[in-house]
Formats: sequence, structure tokens, C-alpha cells
Amino acid sequence: MEEGRVRWAQSGDANIAYRILGDGPVDLVFLGGLTSHIEVLLEEPGLRRWWERLGAIARVILVDRRGLGMSDRIHGPLTLEEEIADLDAVLDAAGADRVVVQAYAAGGPLAISYAAARPDRTLALVLYASIVATERDEEVTWAETPEDRRARFERLLEHWGTGANLEDMAPSSADDPRMRDWLGRLERHSTTPAGMLRIFENLSGVDVRPLLPGLRVPTLVLHRTGDRLIDVGHSRLLADRIPGARLVELPGSDSLPMIGDTEALLGEIEEFLTGSRTQTSGLQRRLLTVLFTDICDATGHAARMGDARWRDLLSAHDDAIRREVERYGGREVKTVGDGYIAAFAGPPSDALRCARTVVPAVRGLGLRIRAGLHTGECELIGDDVGGMAVHIAARVCDMAAPDEILTSGTVYGTVVGSGLEFEARGAHELRGVPGPWPIFALDH
Repeated sequence: MEEGRVRWAQSGDANIAYRILGDGPVDLVFLGGLTSHIEVLLEEPGLRRWWERLGAIARVILVDRRGLGMSDRIHGPLTLEEEIADLDAVLDAAGADRVVVQAYAAGGPLAISYAAARPDRTLALVLYASIVATERDEEVTWAETPEDRRARFERLLEHWGTGANLEDMAPSSADDPRMRDWLGRLERHSTTPAGMLRIFENLSGVDVRPLLPGLRVPTLVLHRTGDRLIDVGHSRLLADRIPGARLVELPGSDSLPMIGDTEALLGEIEEFLTGSRTQTSGLQRRLLTVLFTDICDATGHAARMGDARWRDLLSAHDDAIRREVERYGGREVKTVGDGYIAAFAGPPSDALRCARTVVPAVRGLGLRIRAGLHTGECELIGDDVGGMAVHIAARVCDMAAPDEILTSGTVYGTVVGSGLEFEARGAHELRGVPGPWPIFALDH
């Protein structure tokens, strides 16, 4: 993916930040929601992969709308007509005559308004979880009342910059501290609480329903049916009112597009724009067994020993586990504070035997650990791994007692007949993971 530097387009007296990624044959401009910073956006590995995939089929133009990110702030009312002029300025500066306009969430009304006002410059619309109107009425019954919307917004501002909104934007990653930290950073770099309040006021009463019947551009409407942030009713109404629009509803509750089944979303967009799909899932996902370990009473150890001695002991702990992981053909993924994550290809028996040696190895250092394992499809993110399989392994580890090795039923079912012995621990709910999961303890 070509790394485009940040540039600014002049729109009246405002500077609008943009950057160009990828070199595909068609131009695509992306309009986001209430948070945007075109440098911080690419710091999240999943979102970076999203743009890399789109950059293979399009020249992607990322824009910080006026008031957000690296663009000039707003100090009063800002109309959609003014933002249409901002977008024209960006496209002129980028040398884009006609573009696919892709939008998410609060970017939807601007994308629709642009397509209505500039049909000569709009090749197509791709609307993912886009809103059609911001306030409830007798038709848009799923939207919030003005009072409820303001109350929710006040709660958002109270926690602005912390990433607390992740619970609604991506519930499957709500317990992921890395994602929460990134979202908090994105919020802080997007705008201040006062700036967000001005954006909220400008969005109040926005309603693009009158424009929909007059749109004459190919339109793809995408939404995850269980989206907890933006009701799927918005997309159903868009698809019903835009002539010839194609609606694709996909399973899932995450609103952020790079969380959950991203391949399904990207495949739909690629097929819409090119007529076919690139089969890339084999390059991005792999069946692995993930081993999670966690030091018991790490806080107590650190308090008793002091920072310097605790750091030395943590280093010895990592070295001891690393030796066993290498012996059994696994690889270290990363260390997270007092935890260790390793991944193993092939049958999970080697990962289980490794776990059995790791427990006594660190006990010799005066430490006790708990361990959890799960086998499933993992997303490959450079040297890191991600996806629901990693979350399940972490949740299984959380359930273990000191010196205990717990596994998911998937691991147990895969190694039946291997000579390894287990004790059934019944079915359990795992935080953030749908459905009950059978848990087993490995004898060691």
C-alpha cells in the first residue's frame, strides 16, 4: 500500500486534511463518523489491513472532515453544503475527477448529499452502517428522541478520550485493552469535548430522506444486523428509498468494520466495485492453538519486591516460558504485562505438552501461573495474532486456578486418543463470547 503523506486542500478559508493510500484503478473517498484522524486511524492493525485491502482495488482518499483530526476546527454552524464544497476541494487537490463515495455512520448524510449534488463526480455509493436521520419520528422509530440523544451524548463526552465507547462500537472487543487504548487515542486526536459538542449540534436534525428517491448512482448498502451502535433500520430504509440500491445484511454486533468478519464486508465491496472477489482469507487467517499464561498475584509480587527486582523476575519468567515454547515448536506472539501468549500450528497436543512443562518451569522461580488454551482460526497481523480465538483462550485462562491448565472443548475434542487426560469442568459462559463453552482441565 502506498503511504501517502498528509496534505491539505483549501476550501474557502478552511484547510481540509487528506491523504492517499493505495494505487487501484478507481478513486474512492472515505467519509467517517464522529471520530477521525487520518494518521491515528492507521495505527490500528485491523483497520490498516482494511485500507490495504481496499488500496489494492482503489486509490483510497482518507479525509478528516472540517472540525476533526488534522483539519481546521469549526466555531459555529456548519452545513452539509459547506462540507460538499470541502469535499470538492479535496477531490480537486487529489486529482480525482469521479469517485466512489464510501461512508460509515455519520458520514452517510454527507455521502448522500454529495451524490445528490454532484452526480457527475460520483461513480457509486458504498454506505456501511450509515445513518439516514438523527432524530426519531413516526417513520424512523428506531432513532433516538432529541432528549435521549442529548443524554447519550453527554455520557459520551463525560468519558471522551478513554475509549469507553468501545462497548457499543465493538462489543466483541470490549475487553481488549489495546483496542480501548487505540480508540481513546483516536477520540483525543479527533477533537476536544467542546469540539465534539459543536459537531453534535451541527448534526442535530439532519435528515437526508428527501434526497434518496432522486439518487441516480449505483449504491451498495451494508449493515451488520445486530449492530448495537447504529440500528439496521437506517440501512433498510436507505435501500428501500434509493432506486436500484442493493442491501446486504451480515451477521454480527460490531459496528467498527475491522472487528468481526471483515472478509465478508470487504468481499461485498470488492465484488460491487470490480465484479469479483479476491480469495484472501487463507493469507490472513490460520488455524492455530493459542496458549495464554498469567502470573497469579502479580500485583502482590511487584509490591513486595519493588520495581527493579520485579522486572528482573518477569524477564526470567519470560525466558523460562520461551524455552519451553521453542522446544515444542511454538512461537512467542507477545508478552502483555504479567501474561505470555504463544501460538502453535498443527494439532494442539504439542501446545498442551508445552503447557504442562511451563507450569513447573516458572514454579522454580517462585511464581505460580494459570494457563488457558483454545484452537481456532486466528487473524494474522504481522507477527501478532488476533480474532475471537485469541479472546477465547484469554477467557479460558482467566477461569484457571494457580498451577491449573484449562482448555476449551475444541482443544479437548481435537486430541481425544492422544494419551492426554482431562477432567470435565462443565459448560461455562465466557465474557464477550456468545454461547456456553465446555471447559476441561488438563491432568499434569
